[in-house]
Amino acid sequence: MDETGKAREDVQDDRMKTFIFKGEGHTLGNALRTIILKNSDVIFCGYTIPHPSENKLHLRIETKNIHAVDALREGLEQLQNLSDHILKTFEGAVNEYKQNQMEV
Repeated sequence: MDETGKAREDVQDDRMKTFIFKGEGHTLGNALRTIILKNSDVIFCGYTIPHPSENKLHLRIETKNIHAVDALREGLEQLQNLSDHILKTFEGAVNEYKQNQMEV
């Protein structure tokens, strides 16, 4: 309950939101949760898969001062940058390996 007597989930607050991603599961949920929790403004970030037969992910974010959607946006951007870096590094390593194989 908050100071007005409302349950926490009944209070409209942009700092506490649950986002639903259709067609996503543990792969995105765990990666996003890990990155978002590195933000010092984030108090809580967790995810659930409501039921194995439902193909959706519920991601809950609670923050100190910023809007939860901004924490999500920043986390998604950081995850995209990390994924781009991993792909670039992997492709570079594959190309280097192929070149070394041709020299042998």
